[in-house]
Order: sequence, then C-alpha cells, then structure tokens
Amino acid sequence: MSISPRWSIPSLFALALAASAATPPPPPTAADRMFAEYFRAETERVHTGSLAGIATLDDWTSHRSQFRAELLEMLGLSPLPEKTDLQATITGRVDHPEFYVEKLHYQSLPGLYVTANLYVPKNLAGKKAPAVLYVCGHGNVKLNNISYGAKASYQHHGAWFARNGYVSMIIDTIELGELEGEHHGTYKRGMWWWNARGYTPEGVEVWNAMRAIDYLQSRPEVDGAKIGLTGRSGGGAYTWYTAAVDERVKVAVPVAGITDLHNHVVDGTVAGHCDCMFFVNTYRWDYAKLAAMIAPRPLLFSNSDKDSIFPLDGVVRVHRDVARIYELHKAKDKLGLLITEGPHKDTQELQVPAFRWFNRWLKNEDKPITIVAEKLFKPEDLRVFPPGGEPKDQRTTTIHESFVPLASPAIPTDAAAWQQERADWMQALREKVFRGWPAEEEMLQVERISSQQRGALNVAKWEFNAQAGVRLPLVIVSNGDAQSAQRVQVRVADDSEWAEVDEGRFAAPPADTAIVYVAPRGIGPTAVGGSEKDRVQHRRRYMLLGQTVDSMRVWDIRRAVATLRSRQLFGDKPITLSGTREEAVNALYASLFIDRLAGLELAAPPATHMKGPDYLNVLRFLDVPQAAAMAAERQPVKFTQANPDEWSWTAQAAKQLGIGGDRLRW
Repeated sequence: MSISPRWSIPSLFALALAASAATPPPPPTAADRMFAEYFRAETERVHTGSLAGIATLDDWTSHRSQFRAELLEMLGLSPLPEKTDLQATITGRVDHPEFYVEKLHYQSLPGLYVTANLYVPKNLAGKKAPAVLYVCGHGNVKLNNISYGAKASYQHHGAWFARNGYVSMIIDTIELGELEGEHHGTYKRGMWWWNARGYTPEGVEVWNAMRAIDYLQSRPEVDGAKIGLTGRSGGGAYTWYTAAVDERVKVAVPVAGITDLHNHVVDGTVAGHCDCMFFVNTYRWDYAKLAAMIAPRPLLFSNSDKDSIFPLDGVVRVHRDVARIYELHKAKDKLGLLITEGPHKDTQELQVPAFRWFNRWLKNEDKPITIVAEKLFKPEDLRVFPPGGEPKDQRTTTIHESFVPLASPAIPTDAAAWQQERADWMQALREKVFRGWPAEEEMLQVERISSQQRGALNVAKWEFNAQAGVRLPLVIVSNGDAQSAQRVQVRVADDSEWAEVDEGRFAAPPADTAIVYVAPRGIGPTAVGGSEKDRVQHRRRYMLLGQTVDSMRVWDIRRAVATLRSRQLFGDKPITLSGTREEAVNALYASLFIDRLAGLELAAPPATHMKGPDYLNVLRFLDVPQAAAMAAERQPVKFTQANPDEWSWTAQAAKQLGIGGDRLRW
C-alpha cells in the first residue's frame, strides 16, 4: 500500500471512532486505511498466538505456572510485594436487624490504605460462613466534595450476601475510594511513563484484593476455603485478574469487565476504558488467556447484550476460547455464560444469577432468590475515615509513583561486570521492552516516488516498508546524484523538522554527503490527526498489543537504515544517525541494534524515560544514560543541547571503562 503522493495525512480515528463522532467524519485517507489494517493484522496475530500450542490438558498444565508468572509480571507484581502487617483497623459499626457492617481500613503495603466495609450475618451462631469479596467498579459517591467511596454505591451487594448467610467485604478502588488516587495516567493525564515503568493500576487493584482475601481468612467468622469474588465493570476486570492469579478464589462471577482485543483495538472500545482495565501486555496475550487462568474453578461470564464498552460479540468470542480449556479439564459444568438484556448497568437481571451461582458452588444450594439487593444505608453511615481524618502517611493517592520500582544501575566496577550488565540489558530490551517487534524482517520494498532539482540540490522522495502494510517516507537531499555521495547522514525527523522538509527547507549537505530525512510512523505523512483524545487512543492501541508507538519508531529507524544500505540506494557507505528531542532517544536505541554505524548525533535528548519516549517496561531495567553508554561502545556519540550533569552516569561509566573522549562528546 502506497501513501504517496500525500505528505500531510489526518487521523485514522475517522474510521475507529466514527460511530461516536458528532459530525460526519472526512473520507478515510490512505494513512487511515494503513493504520486500520495494521491494527487489525496485529490484533489477529496476537489472538492467534495467545493460546497456540494448547491442544491437550497436559499442554495447559505444563505451561500454566509460566503463564501465571507472565501475568504477574504484566501486572507489576513480579516479584510479589512482601506481605507486610495489614494494620487492619475497625473505625465503626452500623447495625441492621439481620447483619452488621464494620467500617475498616487496612494497608496492603505500608501507607497503601484500602477502605472497606465488612458485612457480617448475625445468625452464624459460631459457625464459619463462606465469604464473598466484592471489588468495586467506577461508581463513586461524592457529596459536598467528600468521597464516600464506591463501596457506598455498591452496598446493596454486600447487604444481600450478608442477609443470605455470607460474610461479604466490599473494598474501594484507589481512584474512587475515600483516598482518591489515579486510574487515568495514559488515558488523559499524559503519564506515558506508566508504560516505561511497566505500571498499571490494575496491578494495585489486584494486590489490594489479594490482601483483602488475607484479611477475610483471618476472620473467625469466615470459612477460608470458601472464598468467592465478584464485581462489575471495573470490578469485573479486577475479578478476572485476581481470580486468575490467586487460587484461593474458589468461585468467580465477573460482571462485564472483559472482552477481546478485536473489540478494544479494531472496534475502538479502548476509548471507553481507563488504564485500570488492562495489563502491560509484554507477552502479547489476548484476553481469553487471562480468563482461562481461572479454569477449572466455577466461573460465570455475565454481560448484557447492549453493553457498548464490553460488546457482546467479543464476550462470546472470549467465552468460546475459554470453554475449550474447561473442556480439557472435563469441567464444562463449572463454566457459565449469562447474557441479559440491557446496557452497561448494574441490573437485577445480572445480580440474581450471580447470587444463584455463589449459592450453587459455595453453599451447595439451588433455591429461588427471594431477597432483592437494595441499598439500606446512607453514604455517611459507611465512611471509614471521619472527614478530614485521612491518614497523613497515606500514599494511596500517589502509589503510581512507587508501586513498580525503578531500576537503579550502579556504575560498573570493571569490564567483566559491565559485560554482564550490558548482556542483561540487551536481553531485557529484546524480551521485555521490544518484544512486540516483528519476529522476522520482511524483504525490503523501496520505491522512488519523485525527484526534482532545487537549485544545486537534488531532492528525491522514496517510500519503504517498515513492516507488512506500513510504508514510510524517505527524503534524500544531495548535491547532484545521491549515489555518488561518499557518506550518508540520516536525520530521524520529529514533527517540527518534518514540517520544514515538507516546506522544502533543507540544510545544504556537504558536497560528498547525502542527507536523508526519515519520518517514523505517526510523524509527517502518517501523522494522526483528529482531536487530542483521538491521538491518545491511537497510542493506547499500540500499548494493548504489547508495543508503544515509540518502540515501533525504533523499529522503523532500523528498517530505514537497512533500506538505505540496499544496493538500490547507498550500499555499504558509512551512515551517521541523528535525531532531536524524543527522536534522538529513538535513534539512540535503534543504534543498539544496528551494526557498523559511523556515528550517532543526539540533539536535546531527554535524559530519562520519565520525560519520554515510552517503551514498555524499560525503566525496570535501565534508563537513557545506560543506553547511551552502550551506544558509545559501538560508535562515536555526540551530544548537543544537552546538560552534562544529566548524563553524569554515562560519563562516569565511560571513564571507568576506558571509553575515550573521541567516543563520547558534548
């Protein structure tokens, strides 16, 4: 597919989000179609590989522990945090004739406070009862600027369970609790460094739920071998993830909370979800693999038929794939599919079958549901902390800044230590950071689009294939015939530099040099237009596929250099790679995977991925200064518009390793 001759192309979201647009979208451009097809093909590739090779029960059981380890890692829970003292504190009690509610908080980690309500039946007579943990969705109650937490919104579930002989605990989320944290880092806060840290708020919600189970099992009223888990929407998602990694959950009823990658990426439902719905998809899973991790425990899929953010077709596809795993376990009776009429809403039609499912599998009962789930308390009755009495040592509101630790590499002590560190980093880059790159490089396809003379300069426009279906532009500027140049300077353009190229404003190259301008995906001709929200959702699609737009730009740079080294262009002539700002960092990382570069020139590069660009998980292993030290071993690196103080790690490492000043210049 060729994108020429257009060099300014608007957004693909005219396709993806057309249904929600207020005005008719413009006709799709070539770039719109290119990216739509790219996302479709990548989604299908991930789906096909997600459960590939699972044909027998032995296949599944032999891989299940590996899958669990991958899932924990993608949640930011590898290694699992230490289970410190919960510091569980009951702050009050509310009575009802049939049960009472304890208002409590616990610390899943020191300072990570979780507010909760515990519903306890009054008729237990010393007997232990099964317990149901209810994890809340996005249903906060806030009055006069005081948050009462989502537990006030979902209280009717806890009340129903208690009135029917269960101990039930409802826990607030970190975003919509009495302490209001953050779920929207990439969705609308511009915190793309969440990707670089390998952070998702889903991991915190899962950890909080696991610690809630610890608390339930400590209670004398609870039969710790009979724990159920449920929630809807966001709570449905937390149910899926928690039950997948914690086998103490014996019965699960996630209400909504899951669909497949096709819905999210191709159909665009990602735009309806904050970051708490997703893992960091390092290992390129589709969501049926997540759901299958619950097998063979009793699991009821619950969804409504008109749910716009968990569409029915995707839910049915996920259920179909999971059913195959239950069949391998000979446990088809433990998998249910409930579809009711209605929108994305907490309806009685969804509630009643969930209650029956828990009765069936936790109490061995199958009788009519006669008690309606209803809200019995004012929000004020259920608040754990008195207004203004929130703990001063809390870090719930900022847990995204510390939940996944940053790597803190030491200056290498000697060449042997450095060699091992460098090998570990390169392995991490291949397996954890850039795992979403194509498995194989395809045959190069380069095509000259146009050539014109501008004074003494020859300007030629070319296109090359970065990967299947993704074609990107090159502009080659030379004095006379480009092939006669003795050296090549490759400029990885950002938006501002490509605008100059588009306007024909070029720096005149030396007589023996060709300057090549490369626009990686999303820049110049393939720039995403539309609203800012459209552009954000475009970036989030990559993330769901185990990529980021920046990690794929690193791939594009690699492919551009390979193209320039083809016989059709410059062959083995020396190439210097350069970039500005974030594209300087993308060029830096590309250089780690390109042999025989003549040099690397970095203008105004950010000195940390906390400021960009974002690659999945990279900050768990290294930051930009460490990548720069590795690059300086491979070819000379020249910094301009860079504060040497920000690069002191690079300079100290180079000095320790004897990397000369000719290899690292400021």
